Amino acid sequence: MFKSQLKAISSRIQRQFDDIFSELDVVSVTQAMAYATNGGKRLRGFLVVEGARLHGINIETAIWPATAVECIHAYSLIHDDLPSMDNDDMRRGQPTIHVKWDEATAILAGDALQALAFDLVSRHEVGSGEIRANLVSSLAKASGADGMVLGQALDISAETSQKKLTFEDITLLQQKKTGALIQWAATAGARLAGSDPTALTKFSNALGLAFQIADDILDVEGDIDLVGKAVGKDGEAGKATFVSLLGLKEAKRRAKELVNEACEALKEYGEKGENLRQAAHFVIQRES
Repeated sequence: MFKSQLKAISSRIQRQFDDIFSELDVVSVTQAMAYATNGGKRLRGFLVVEGARLHGINIETAIWPATAVECIHAYSLIHDDLPSMDNDDMRRGQPTIHVKWDEATAILAGDALQALAFDLVSRHEVGSGEIRANLVSSLAKASGADGMVLGQALDISAETSQKKLTFEDITLLQQKKTGALIQWAATAGARLAGSDPTALTKFSNALGLAFQIADDILDVEGDIDLVGKAVGKDGEAGKATFVSLLGLKEAKRRAKELVNEACEALKEYGEKGENLRQAAHFVIQRES
């Protein structure tokens, strides 16, 4: 059920992107935007739609914030791949934006996707002015200097710092870099309904850390053809990760423990939360 639902939501998000980009002039920046948002697991968009479903919100409403969070995610990957950041040539098995076009186009495409995300969550189809304001404000915090961007800055700083990161340091870094946007996606459905997001916040906090541990494991054990980008870079750079601190066996154990915590947080939703439970298991079983 989970995989078919993930595929269906991904297809619906792609149709939304097709409609959005069809309204824009075809220039290199918009072509790069469409290229960057095409493909991937779209787990964050899935979390928005599933969280909304739990609160009685249909996909025609949820598709706007679902597409918005995928815009933010795509923008973050474009910038993360830049030569001044992680300097990656491949993403999802394809050339990165700065390789396929150029660095200036990559920067502008990322900027435009970030702006587009806030346009999408402020559309009247999303709900009342209060709901839209809540989504805009919370997305800004999750993606900005107190969220994803802070996490990226901490990550870059760690690469040049002489300080050895502790487990707590890496946990904070990843809660911002990866977890903040996952948390926003998982709680957006409750925000759409004006409901209490506490349970989904607990779920997403555990899910976000499990996701990052799985990423660190993939960097060690992953197949480049399946992962779709370079692997082994963290180890070569001597970068502190959950695997380097905990060891591979303990990192896998901790990831499973976090998945159990995520599933436990969904108990109030009963059987309706099954797709999200399966999503949590998928996070540590994925090959890309």
